[in-house]
Amino acid sequence: MSQELLLAKSEEDVSASSSEHWCGDLVRQLTMIFVVAVLVNYPWERLQSPLYSHSGGASIPWWLCLAASLADGLFLVVIFGIGWMTLGRRTWFEQPGVQGYLVMLTSGGAISVGIEWTTVHVLRWWTYGEQMPLVPIVNIGLVPMTQMLVLPPLIFRGVTVVSRYVNGMRATACGQ
Repeated sequence: MSQELLLAKSEEDVSASSSEHWCGDLVRQLTMIFVVAVLVNYPWERLQSPLYSHSGGASIPWWLCLAASLADGLFLVVIFGIGWMTLGRRTWFEQPGVQGYLVMLTSGGAISVGIEWTTVHVLRWWTYGEQMPLVPIVNIGLVPMTQMLVLPPLIFRGVTVVSRYVNGMRATACGQ
């Protein structure tokens, strides 16, 4: 094989390797966001569940709170994607600045209004109990709206801290 061909083959290997590494990092990052979001949102879902009524006035079961937490995990992945597209960098949430927090708040607010309106007023999967404070005009629950405004910044901060810890452990294990 000629030297030029060997060099080209070597550059292809490096390019493929760094692409696989980048893709692996993205999958790890998305998985971490999803898992942390589910773990943080599940207690919130359980605590707010008495503010809702399920069909026939029944209380909200634990498994429905788990399903809602899994959906919340997906919503955080969506917020991550919106931030990446808007701010142009995959690690935008690690140091979000004003723009990053605006992305979290506007995305979280839009998601919570859309989901609450749809599940309560359109699909009628559940109703609000008498104790649920409502946001005027949109007539949705204040507690679930607050959830998508308050928890995303905390979750993204938690992901940043955990990622740095894991990366430090990985570097130590690899002798770097």
